[in-house]
Amino acid sequence: MVYEAFLLTAVELLAVLLYLLATRNEHTPTIDHGRNALCFLVAAAYFIHSWTSSGHTLAMKTWRIKIVKLGYAQVPLRAAATRYLMAWGWFLPALVAGYAFGLKGYALIAAIAVGIAAWAMTALFDKDRQFLHDRVAGTRMISLPKPLKKFKA
Repeated sequence: MVYEAFLLTAVELLAVLLYLLATRNEHTPTIDHGRNALCFLVAAAYFIHSWTSSGHTLAMKTWRIKIVKLGYAQVPLRAAATRYLMAWGWFLPALVAGYAFGLKGYALIAAIAVGIAAWAMTALFDKDRQFLHDRVAGTRMISLPKPLKKFKA
């Protein structure tokens, strides 16, 4: 998740830069909400495109893991979108609680850590050890074999 966050941050920074240039860096509630919506949609485009085209993001490729849906050559758009929306369960409850209770700093970080741990535990209660977002989307995360080393003679 950390490696994925670094890559996604780079993609998001470019989108936010273009948005700030387009809005002349004005700060009104509408513009700020638009920026947040843009970040949500850019992340959705990044993940959904990656999962439906190759089955993995760049970070997932590095770790040799892939998203598949049984019976399909590629993950269908609907399954990828469902997986993206459901994966917000890692963070959204903690963010909502943080907003509702005015959590800041370490308290918010702790709430997010608890939320991540709680979501990760959903795999412990699943018979196939799948996360809840994969179970709902009908997808599965698989490990890919190590590539064969080529020997030079």
